[in-house]
Amino acid sequence: MRDLTQVVHHPQVSEQGFASLAVPVYRASTIIFDSAQAYADRKDRGPDGYSYGLHGTPTTKMLEAQLSALEQADHSVILPSGQAAIAILFLTICQAGDEVLIPDNAYPAVRGFCEDYMAPRGIGHRIYDPMIGAGIGDMIGPSTRLIWTESPGSTSMEVGDLPAIAGAARVRGVLTGCDNTWATPLLFKPLTIGIDVAMEALTKYVGGHSDLLLGSLSLRDRSWYERIRSTMRMLGIGVSPEDCALALRGIETMGVRIGHIGRISTDFAHRLQSMPAVAKVLHPALPDCSGHDHWKRDFAGASGVFSIVLEPGCDGALDTALGDLRVFAIGASWGGSRSLIAPMSLDRARTVTPWLHEGRLLRISIGLEDPADLWDDLSRLLTSLVPAGSGG
Repeated sequence: MRDLTQVVHHPQVSEQGFASLAVPVYRASTIIFDSAQAYADRKDRGPDGYSYGLHGTPTTKMLEAQLSALEQADHSVILPSGQAAIAILFLTICQAGDEVLIPDNAYPAVRGFCEDYMAPRGIGHRIYDPMIGAGIGDMIGPSTRLIWTESPGSTSMEVGDLPAIAGAARVRGVLTGCDNTWATPLLFKPLTIGIDVAMEALTKYVGGHSDLLLGSLSLRDRSWYERIRSTMRMLGIGVSPEDCALALRGIETMGVRIGHIGRISTDFAHRLQSMPAVAKVLHPALPDCSGHDHWKRDFAGASGVFSIVLEPGCDGALDTALGDLRVFAIGASWGGSRSLIAPMSLDRARTVTPWLHEGRLLRISIGLEDPADLWDDLSRLLTSLVPAGSGG
């Protein structure tokens, strides 16, 4: 071959004797075929076959297989973010005239998607009390297609009775889905208690280093899996093999990381209850947390995210005090190696379960720093918030 041909045709090299512990990163847009007939028949390869890089490479398939094993699912798909995973699931299941039920403690973007995107297209939604349990059956109507759950709830940390919700839905032929990002499949496996689809924002604990954006859906039903794949194809949804490789690397240390941060978050939750600036600590491991008994029954442990409610009057200097933090960073998301803190407000984020606490709320994500440094930083912050002369 001439030079101009050789520079674009890579030589074959032997792989004999080579083995690596690292997962190869297969990048591809074009997938090549051995024959014209194989190319013509590429659609026959189905949702699990290789036909175009957008729809998967061996790297993305490896991540899907690993998630399926962890979730005890038969199928998994990878999407560009957790929110994308939720949106694709809702759009696959619901059509105009249908409705989805979502909990009052759901990730705010879920409510926004229902209100701003699905509602104008004729897909309704209703909000339910996250502690409703089997009572969800009374809300299921002829147009209900999906019950969405998030447990523990975003920021407020309630743990719902998911087996009861799943049972009530199954009797009525309604699908259920669960945002399992807080627990990951290491601490809770939604499919094993009757939930149909488990979603995870892989951005967080799976990635583990605050540097990738991915989401996943895991399920057992082949028909719904194929429909989800079809929706992704029609909308041109795909993910980067590079990000999937980072997620695969993150999974390898996820067990150690979650075990470590779970112990610290639980210890901090207990200790923070006696801090003068703290009105309430919201952590599933605490007996007074809403749904604590459900957490003890269904979960294998705690992860690193929890919240604290400040005493009224202790937030006057909050913005300044947050700026003085030395170890914690201020930021959204969570699950990385750095500890994060985020001021939150739930005053206008509830519909059927009013938020009754008056003080500001801080969501805390424990990272991998030395626990003593984290505690010093957090206690210094909270001490600085107590007004002078209050006796705290």
